[in-house]
Amino acid sequence: MNGFLNFVVSVTTTPALLVGLIAMLGLILQKKAATVVIQGSIKTFAGFLVLTGGAGILVTSLNPFATMFQHVFNAKGVVPSNEAVVALALVKYGTPAALIMIVGFIVNVILARFTRFKYIFLTGQAMLYVSTMAAVVLISAGLGNGWLTILLGGIFEGTLLTVTPALTQRYMRKITGNDGVAMGHTGNMGYALSGWLGEKFGNKNPEKSTEKLNIPKSLGFLRDSTVSISLVMMVVYIILALIAGPHFVESATLSAGTNYIVYAITQAGTFAAGFVVVLQGVRMILSEIIPAFQGIAKKLVPNSKPALDVPIVFPYAPNAVLIGFFVSFVVGIVSMLIMLGLGTTVIIPGVVGIFFCGGAAGVYGNAFGGVRGAIIGSIANGLVLAWGPLLILPALGSFGANAASTFADSDYIVSGGLLGVMGKAGSATLIIFILAFLGIVLITSALLNRRDKLNAK
Repeated sequence: MNGFLNFVVSVTTTPALLVGLIAMLGLILQKKAATVVIQGSIKTFAGFLVLTGGAGILVTSLNPFATMFQHVFNAKGVVPSNEAVVALALVKYGTPAALIMIVGFIVNVILARFTRFKYIFLTGQAMLYVSTMAAVVLISAGLGNGWLTILLGGIFEGTLLTVTPALTQRYMRKITGNDGVAMGHTGNMGYALSGWLGEKFGNKNPEKSTEKLNIPKSLGFLRDSTVSISLVMMVVYIILALIAGPHFVESATLSAGTNYIVYAITQAGTFAAGFVVVLQGVRMILSEIIPAFQGIAKKLVPNSKPALDVPIVFPYAPNAVLIGFFVSFVVGIVSMLIMLGLGTTVIIPGVVGIFFCGGAAGVYGNAFGGVRGAIIGSIANGLVLAWGPLLILPALGSFGANAASTFADSDYIVSGGLLGVMGKAGSATLIIFILAFLGIVLITSALLNRRDKLNAK
């Protein structure tokens, strides 16, 4: 009996096996062929191991980065990167994160079925990242890693991922020209802000759209996140290495004699390589789990809208994407310099978050506000991305204090920061906050439905 119990405990506390079993269950529920079930389960299991391997690569590159930054500026430097921080966090919080993700999806389906918010969130990596953030914050707040954390984390995630697509749907209709798809990304709060500011202060003339501008095609290569990450990280690493000097960088604790410029370039490339490995692992995991989720959701929630990943809006306004990226990056650099002057923890612009979230903010700002709206919206979203991580770092407890990376997007920053504040007020306050969040969404849905019925009469 003890041997069997030990086996069960070992399986449930080994994230790679647990996620593989979740994929297996989803495929079985869809009555897939045995060969498909076996293939999907193994690919998911292997994908998680690839992800954790990528985490090791990221650590290898981030540790010397943190050492050089501390030496040069006598301040802690943090790079916002959802992929990096989640890969690191899953090593410790993988089991509760995986279970929160399942509960969160169930809550999303139930809310979409019985409320007016008919959005099924299908961006798998975002689901995984939100569940990981919830696990870290709730456990750091003292709730432990048991069933209470899993249940509360799932309720919070499911509610958040049901309601945030509604914030941007008005702008999605304008961008795509239809109401058939929603935005399923964790930058929705920032996109809604950008769209609102663009509408209020942007250009009303359709001829002022960003797509009327001629932007050189030679800059198109920056849309490849691996290339843009490598280039920006190389610049940052080389500048750090030059300021730190060859004597410090080439010491035994860092490059061990390797030329300091070569070492900086190699570490930047290592970061990009780790990022690619992590993404591959995430894709392997989610390519099997998400189809299972999607199939179940379609059967249970008629007339639902799929909430899909952020690149779905890029083809509608590619010029706005580049404008949003560059504006947000400049905001990030200026903010970093101000932080250095203030002596705070320094948030180093995270290229991935800035590219995807900044680019999308440009698209949303352009929807009703043209070029001016794209710029204003991107500035506002850039400020959130630049300064917001300072709010969520304390919520991550000891993990956040020791990590050289943190969550990047607006929804993590706002929701995670709020969870952290409530957690510091006590476990009871945190529990009440999560349940109140769910209650507010339910009450809002009922009131809006009632309003629609009265208007229809």
